Amino acid sequence: MKHTTKITLIVLAMFVLTQLIGIYVVNYYSPTKVVDGVITNTSAPKLPFGFEPGQVEQDIDFWRAVFPSLIFAFVISVSIFFILRKFRAENFLRTWFFVVILMTLTISLLAILPAWKYALILAFAISLLLAFFKVYQRRILIHNITELLVYPGIAAVFVAFISSPTSLDRGVFAIIALLALISAYDIWAVWHSGIMQKMAKYQMDKVKVFSGFFIPYMSKQAKLQLMHLKKSTKNKKLKEQECKKIKVNVAILGGGDVVFPIIASGVILRKFGFTTISWLGGIQLPIASLLVVLGATLGLGFLLFFSEKKKFYPAMPYISTGILFAIGLSYLLGL
Repeated sequence: MKHTTKITLIVLAMFVLTQLIGIYVVNYYSPTKVVDGVITNTSAPKLPFGFEPGQVEQDIDFWRAVFPSLIFAFVISVSIFFILRKFRAENFLRTWFFVVILMTLTISLLAILPAWKYALILAFAISLLLAFFKVYQRRILIHNITELLVYPGIAAVFVAFISSPTSLDRGVFAIIALLALISAYDIWAVWHSGIMQKMAKYQMDKVKVFSGFFIPYMSKQAKLQLMHLKKSTKNKKLKEQECKKIKVNVAILGGGDVVFPIIASGVILRKFGFTTISWLGGIQLPIASLLVVLGATLGLGFLLFFSEKKKFYPAMPYISTGILFAIGLSYLLGL
């Protein structure tokens, strides 16, 4: 997992930017707003595509039905992926990715675009174009740009199901439990079964769509080799063959490692909301949510900077540790 300092900083910058966009998108669809501990209802728009959940008033109903359903849906999704992989249903999986990307991009873009009568149509049209180039044309730049918006859209849906305006603490307990389960799964999937590596390789080699940040780069030696090859070799076919032999490194960060911190910061946003900073002219900032982003970034940064080369690591335990410290700090500070 070890990469150059430049590439590591790029990955971290993309991670942080996605988290900040996620906070904005989650807040856009939030039915309540908390400012300095005061909760007010908002006229927030509903999530498109029928994702707006019905409110579960009783906590016992949430823990008996809603939370287990989320875990079950995750298990079923992973199981379906491996079943389709076994039957080599790459075209179906590609279509599945396309639909999910289209919907989540629309959710995020609708929050970002100016309020307009036909904003949903415009967001859907832009998302349709971006999803096509991302899935069927494999443009690296478009892939990474769209990843910045895909995960905020997914997080907005999850936060809506997890966090209830009538029981904000329930959402915090739910995300802590979810982080613990996902971290345990990540450890098993990377270090024990190798499922995570197989999934990533299959997505990149067969499905041609990877869920996560994907940054190819070459070492200085490889760049010099490529420049020398371009100058010295005139035969095009021979040049192409030799170019394929040059090693290209790839820095990847899985989608789950990006989306779960956004869900956590979104749940914390609904719980703690915004804090007025008097010495900054009364500006309101989501301090608790920003602490979650900071904790997650420090956890991921520790892993990226101190991991060993050519070894796979589960990122969620490191990220979750940072998030849990941030949540605890938010409660201690009474944000």
